[in-house]
Amino acid sequence: MRRLGDLEAEIMDRFWTWSRPATVREVVDDINKTRPVAYTTVMTVTNILYGKGWLLRGKQGRAWLYSPVRSREAYAAALMEDGLGESKDRPAALVHFVENMSEDEVAALRKALRNVGRQAKS
Repeated sequence: MRRLGDLEAEIMDRFWTWSRPATVREVVDDINKTRPVAYTTVMTVTNILYGKGWLLRGKQGRAWLYSPVRSREAYAAALMEDGLGESKDRPAALVHFVENMSEDEVAALRKALRNVGRQAKS
């Protein structure tokens, strides 16, 4: 999976944060609170995200409503998987990754592993 570009990530962040369908106009208006961006630029990038399978869209009146296909967490997991795939020694890469985790993150990882283990037994 290719990492999202800066504007792609900024647009997706709105959809993930809002957890609801939104129009390009809403996204543009929100981005314009912090920096100027043209409506046509956001419309083009949103359409690209739709074409790449990142967004769903449905018509509401004359406007398209967009919503994310994957969660922010699924995106992060896919990036981690890609990063892990870059190593010739996946177990060693995992050790390095875990060594840089906080205690809370290690506890969350242990809990996730237990849950996955339980699901595998079911």
